[in-house]
Amino acid sequence: MGFFCILIGDPAIVTSESLKAVFVNYGNHPFDLMKESMKILEEQTGTFTVREGKQMPGILDWFGWCTWDAFYTKVNPQGIKDGLRSLSQGGTPARFLIIDDGWQDTSNEFQKEGEPFIEGSQFGGRLESIEENNKFRRSNEAQSDAPIDLKHFVSEIKSNFGLKYVYVWHALLGYWGGLAPNAEGTEKYNPKLTYPVQSPGNLANMRDISMDCMEKYGVGAIDPARISQFYNDLHGYLAAQNVDGVKVDVQNILETIATGLGGRVLLTRHFQQALEESIATNFHDNSIICCMGQSTDSIYHSKQSAITRASDDYYPKNPTTQTLHIAAVAFNSIFLGEVVVPDWDMFYSLHDAAEFHAGARAVGGCGVYVSDKPGHHDFNILKKLVLPDGSVLRAKYPGRPTRDCLFSDPVMDGKSLMKIWNLNKCNGVLGVFNCQGAGSWPCLELENTIQKDVSEEISGKVSPADVEYFEEVSGKLWTGDSAIYSLNTGSISRLQKEEAFDISLKTLQCDVFTIAPIKVYNQNIEFAAIGLINMYNSGGAVESIEQSGGRIGIKGRGEGTFGAYSSVNPKSCLLNSKEVGFTFREEDNLVTITIPSGNSDWDIEISH
Repeated sequence: MGFFCILIGDPAIVTSESLKAVFVNYGNHPFDLMKESMKILEEQTGTFTVREGKQMPGILDWFGWCTWDAFYTKVNPQGIKDGLRSLSQGGTPARFLIIDDGWQDTSNEFQKEGEPFIEGSQFGGRLESIEENNKFRRSNEAQSDAPIDLKHFVSEIKSNFGLKYVYVWHALLGYWGGLAPNAEGTEKYNPKLTYPVQSPGNLANMRDISMDCMEKYGVGAIDPARISQFYNDLHGYLAAQNVDGVKVDVQNILETIATGLGGRVLLTRHFQQALEESIATNFHDNSIICCMGQSTDSIYHSKQSAITRASDDYYPKNPTTQTLHIAAVAFNSIFLGEVVVPDWDMFYSLHDAAEFHAGARAVGGCGVYVSDKPGHHDFNILKKLVLPDGSVLRAKYPGRPTRDCLFSDPVMDGKSLMKIWNLNKCNGVLGVFNCQGAGSWPCLELENTIQKDVSEEISGKVSPADVEYFEEVSGKLWTGDSAIYSLNTGSISRLQKEEAFDISLKTLQCDVFTIAPIKVYNQNIEFAAIGLINMYNSGGAVESIEQSGGRIGIKGRGEGTFGAYSSVNPKSCLLNSKEVGFTFREEDNLVTITIPSGNSDWDIEISH
């Protein structure tokens, strides 16, 4: 006999039964099982849509910059222009921008000017109006350093820096502390000062300073009857300012203010519907990133939203959370990835763990964006993620742990590497990370769990079998062998599907492997296109491979060095119909061709 305690966040709602409290399924393929299960739940509940049925926002295929860790709430127009300029000048232009917290018209009675800053008091701020603050709007002629208004500023940076998308941040209730109850610009939404109450389950886990402070300072909660009006007013105003979309944060607040409002499930459903209807009405391209929206209430009411943060924040100043971030997103993506594209958050390109994060974004199938301070970039890392036109080589699916990682602890068991698999159009990609020895899972820390001794290096196995659904790219001409290219060593290995080789990595080290099926062309030529070997996700550059007469044709994009496995030395190579030189390395059968700058799309023909 089993017992369930079902808490909905409203003591006034009491029931003696829950007819659909548990769903159980079984199978021997973990990823098929999860996909099948979520489709069954989609059909049974009718409250959410799986990822494949959603419109993908355009930002996913372009490099972005978020202002948060660059400026925090001190974000300003000049700083934004400085950051966009330095990324462009370095050869990795941002094509989407997120203006994070700090652009809104807010007040905070708990932060007095001239008095010492109280940690957490920032979460007591409240929204005064839906318009931008004086940093982004010129209130008088003396304020010549401010733009005329948000619309003129957004139009200027789009024109000057080639931005395709500009998003702005806001909280689900407008701001961290909701709306100011007595403000002229918010009174029509009937906000009521409410003191959130966290559930016992929440409090049993890691405490969150933002939730604790909102509980302390209170939240100006919007009247549910006015929430559609609020979102339409806010998003309509932003759209009129040439803003393309929003990052909506603090979505977990609803479960803490559900008393007297029918419980968290009904309240979340109501707010989520209003939010998604407003996005569809006011913006194009399904332009929303959800943040702090990992609760099942939010996920199971996600009909349109296609991007959701899959982890806690990226914390550049905390060395113990870098490994946790990678492992947490990968494991969370097993579930979340069936409903949304998991968002891996921003990172610093100039940081001790930058390559670790960059490699993870390359295999994550996610949006790629940094939060560098202006002028503080590592372009050696960025240029392995971002093409000169500002696009990224995004893999097809959410990056998830390989099967042999599913029941290990790559953060604290002292012996396991974290392996994350994905597919491109013509090949597979595998990221391998050493997440041991840098930090401990927070909840276990509270229980005084001591991490096992960790050696300087951790070893593991890499195999073509690590990449799921490889049959999608292998096709009929496949020999059964694969060419595996290591970004770190620059070498190719040839392995049968079930074969493996050893890899050793130190803490916070990673390697990214492109796994390309070796196929038979022209009856006796064995060949596999690796892609741009100067990029983390090399194979993401390959769009198609075809046999034409006696030649092998490869279409792709980006510049740098194209690499391929060839069983014999080619006779000649054409690049966009012009003969070019190439190299052939006999020890591992690597063919390389230089793709010069200016070739955003290319067509290579190799003759043997």
